[in-house]
Amino acid sequence: MKKKISDKTLQALAQAAVAVKKNSYSPYSRFKVGAAVLAEDGQIYAGTNIENASYGLTVCAERNAIFKGVCDGQRKFIALAVCTDPVEEEFGTPCGACRQVMVEFMDLDAVLMLVAVDKKSKIKTLKKKVKDFMPFPFLKPGD
Repeated sequence: MKKKISDKTLQALAQAAVAVKKNSYSPYSRFKVGAAVLAEDGQIYAGTNIENASYGLTVCAERNAIFKGVCDGQRKFIALAVCTDPVEEEFGTPCGACRQVMVEFMDLDAVLMLVAVDKKSKIKTLKKKVKDFMPFPFLKPGD
C-alpha cells in the first residue's frame, strides 16, 4: 500500500522548490526554475536550471534535483515540486525530457506539484500526477 504524503511534507517540498529557484543560472532565457524531489526515505533534493551558451548543454531544474538524489544513492522518488514564475497567470510545466526522467525514477501515480509565486509573494500550487503529464512514456523493461 502506498504511503500518503502529508500536507506538511508537500508544503516543505514546495518551499524547497521556491527557495532553490533563486540560484538559477538562466542568463539566456531569464526563466528561473526550481525543483525539489522527495525520495522514498523522506529526503528532499533540490535543483535549479543551469543554462549554457551552447543551449543543448542546458540542464533543467527537475533533472538536476532527481540526478542529485541519484548521486546520493536514491532510486525511487515519490513526489516532485516544480516552481516557475507564473506563465501567463498559469503554472509552468516540465519539458518532455524531464517528464521522461521522472518516469524512470517515479511511479506514474507519484505526485507532481506545480508551484508559482505571484506578484504578492503568495505561493500557489496545483497537485497532479506524473501520468497526467506523461500519458505514453517509454518504460523500463519489465514495467
